[in-house]
Amino acid sequence: MTMPLFDEDGDPAPKSGIEWLGSQACVLRGLALARADALLAALSIVSTQAPFRHMLTPGGVTMSVAMSNCGPLGWVSDRRGYRYSPVDPVYGQPWPAMPDALRVLAGEAARQAGFDTFEPDACLINRYEPGTRLSLHQDRDEQDFTQPIVSVSLGMPATFLFGGLTRSERPARVALWHGDVVVWGGVDRLRFHGVAPIKGDAHPLLGPVRINLTFRRAGPALTPPVVTPPSAHTPRRTAPP
Repeated sequence: MTMPLFDEDGDPAPKSGIEWLGSQACVLRGLALARADALLAALSIVSTQAPFRHMLTPGGVTMSVAMSNCGPLGWVSDRRGYRYSPVDPVYGQPWPAMPDALRVLAGEAARQAGFDTFEPDACLINRYEPGTRLSLHQDRDEQDFTQPIVSVSLGMPATFLFGGLTRSERPARVALWHGDVVVWGGVDRLRFHGVAPIKGDAHPLLGPVRINLTFRRAGPALTPPVVTPPSAHTPRRTAPP
């Protein structure tokens, strides 16, 4: 199933509201729009301190998506494997601190999705250009799977691939726009996910670029998570096409 890219009038899909992808997974449409300028300003500072780079997979393949990190822990990949590190391996320095604008947004998004105590200690920043993609994978490098994942989209549109708990399940295709935020956790925490090849028009502010911020609790949880049941709704489950 593919979420609609346009409404009946031909305009982009709705820029506000919540769309449920599973029992504990949703898209918060346009949540980051009002603070996009502050987010981009903060990211400019972070990327100056920890420039984007193309990491290697454990098999020695250069990743097409450029990456950086901020926060106490940063996700890294090289021939030794995937892991979190408090130190930028390129510069030998701690990763830049997570800006308040990013941390506050991540917490607010998690609360709206029903995860009341999420405190991220890692923010992976991915920079996509037309043609780049992210293969289906699970996020398994964190210590506590009870904590959700919060993903913020900025710039060019993307098709988010949201699969099941096994790689063989065909993923749903979810259109994401500048300012959309996806949250998944709980029973949906280990679902396979990825990004289809980026295509479409350049964004008015960012040009031919999509920026994605992925917030996680990579280290030990500070407190037991508190999960608030979402308000009464019928979960909008995506079905295979």
